[in-house]
Amino acid sequence: METLNYEVLKKSGYNGYIKESAPEKVMQFGEGNFLRAFVDYFFDCANEKADWNGKVVLVQPIAQGLTKLINDQEGLYTLYLRGSEKGEKVDLKRVISSVSRCINPYDDFDAVLELAKSDDLEYIVSNTTEAGIVHESESKFDQCPPISFPAKLTRVLYERYKAGKDGVVVLSCELIDNNGKELQKCVNEYIDDWGLEEEFKTWINEKNTFCSTLVDRIVPGRVRDAEEVKKMEEANGYHDELIDVGEIFGVWIIEGPTGLEDKLPFKKAGLNVHVVEDVTPYKKRKVRILNGAHTGFVLGAYLSGQDIVRDCMHNETIKGFMNKMLYDEIIPTLPLDKQDLLDFAAAVSDRFNNPFVNHELMSISLNSTSKWKARNMPSFLEYINEKGEIPTCLAMSLAAYIAFYSNDIQRREDAALVCKRPKGNAYKVQDDAWALDFYYAHKDDSAEELVKAVLSNKDMWDQDLTEIKGLEELIVADLKKIREEGAEAAYASCL
Repeated sequence: METLNYEVLKKSGYNGYIKESAPEKVMQFGEGNFLRAFVDYFFDCANEKADWNGKVVLVQPIAQGLTKLINDQEGLYTLYLRGSEKGEKVDLKRVISSVSRCINPYDDFDAVLELAKSDDLEYIVSNTTEAGIVHESESKFDQCPPISFPAKLTRVLYERYKAGKDGVVVLSCELIDNNGKELQKCVNEYIDDWGLEEEFKTWINEKNTFCSTLVDRIVPGRVRDAEEVKKMEEANGYHDELIDVGEIFGVWIIEGPTGLEDKLPFKKAGLNVHVVEDVTPYKKRKVRILNGAHTGFVLGAYLSGQDIVRDCMHNETIKGFMNKMLYDEIIPTLPLDKQDLLDFAAAVSDRFNNPFVNHELMSISLNSTSKWKARNMPSFLEYINEKGEIPTCLAMSLAAYIAFYSNDIQRREDAALVCKRPKGNAYKVQDDAWALDFYYAHKDDSAEELVKAVLSNKDMWDQDLTEIKGLEELIVADLKKIREEGAEAAYASCL
């Protein structure tokens, strides 16, 4: 079977949208599954629906990467977006043609610098992992290329500045807070390190727009089942080394100035990409609703006998518990348009019910101490402050967390605390060593003793939660209910 390229695609009979040539308007640091299923998908749709007429040049961010595979396929790859929308199974296929080529800067940094000087270049996109936006003193101006990503970007922008070209819009997609601002800060530090002219620094900060962004799409990436790949390729009529898979849901929130939304091609294309003054409330929405729902129900759901998220969405008690927690206790504490929050929460149910993803509860359980603190405790405390009472479901989720970490503790291993599930099988609690040591030290406590020790532990919560009136007694009662009647029955008692 022939490998995908434009000629092979034409022979295959594919009748979807394809854009064979266009000006190269985007330089993208990162060629992995996520960006290809997210950013490059959005630009591809903008070509089709908004006549954007642009191409993306990928830059391989580390020494080993996909440059040869991408160029062998002339930038083409098949993207499957799969999931559930309004309860209906969705499986969409699209050949992405927004990518023109890929450059390996470790072999040809001059090609990157040449692209930097292009009149067509408007955007620079990056996703170089959470560790990518760092200032490393080992990065030097004359390295080909400089070591760190911000150093590479500084060198690229300096080349553009020296060529007398306009500034660009930088869209940072790394999963850290204020990613765009942190990237701009690193660039300015390299200007100082390298002794570059003040005029360049002025150009960087006044002529370029560094945008912090929030990205949200689950991208499993490669299809690992050989039989499934074979079926895909037989249906497609070509061999594709770059098949990519993402969930159907996707939203990109971009923090930027007035007018940027009209400059970007996404609004005109009707895509779920939004330019806002401040990305913080949208991050809070994602953490509190999507991530908070996960952490809020999965630990008790696992103790009740469930193993994957999708099955929980077919259990009326667990789903009902999750929805009550979201709609009655979390959403009322959030500072965004209520309809927007309701729509986002509705999409969460669809995402959790994805028929193509077996998302294991135990994988979500990792580091639940810090997760409950970051994702659930803010909603919990704000609800108490606003309503003057303790939220029933969030309190039960805290009791479920304690139950999960203390259920029939067997032993302490190097990186885990081994507990036993009510149905008999052992499971491993994985968290910071101090948290595991704490629960192991309290393995023989009564419910009352354990709850008091957990709630008063300032290392866990940065405060003494026993000071909240009535909370200690409620969590003791909830923990006993989970242990004596089962987690599902305990969840049912909240409804």
